[in-house]
Amino acid sequence: MTLYLTESELNAEINKKEDFEAKIAEIQEDLSKKDVNLIEVQVSKDFSRVFFIFEAEGTQVIEENLSQTGVTIQLIKEVRLVGKELEDVKKQEDNINYLVEWNLPENLTMDKYLERKKKNSVHYAEVPEVSFSRTYVCEDMSKCLCFYDAPDESAVKRAREAVDTPIDSITEINDD
Repeated sequence: MTLYLTESELNAEINKKEDFEAKIAEIQEDLSKKDVNLIEVQVSKDFSRVFFIFEAEGTQVIEENLSQTGVTIQLIKEVRLVGKELEDVKKQEDNINYLVEWNLPENLTMDKYLERKKKNSVHYAEVPEVSFSRTYVCEDMSKCLCFYDAPDESAVKRAREAVDTPIDSITEINDD
């Protein structure tokens, strides 16, 4: 099975956690019957953006289900998990409150990315108030999403500077 990042918007008026959780339960129930596993879902603080990670054989069932449940897909891509084992992510034991998107440069290969990450990640220690959790890298090397636990956005920016990695956008995650 393959991991897929799906970036979405919810078509319904969802502005509180209970409604969001009900929508996710509906999606998860439908997809589990079709051999698709919802690995994790992160939603922006204002519920405007949703980031799903699914494990599936392909994208068609994901796309059909989300469409039927009123979720607009903005992006769906095959991804690789870096920094954590899949079984640990499935346990959902860590706190995530910021998501950083980085649109990767065209000349960066997966091997170069992984080498760079390994070399630079020791510098996270320079910003101890920030905990790096994991990254999902699109297999086509177009972008990656990095997940953090941090006291505020400026701390995330300091951590990214410490590891010499750009930021294209930062999303505060709803962790209530």
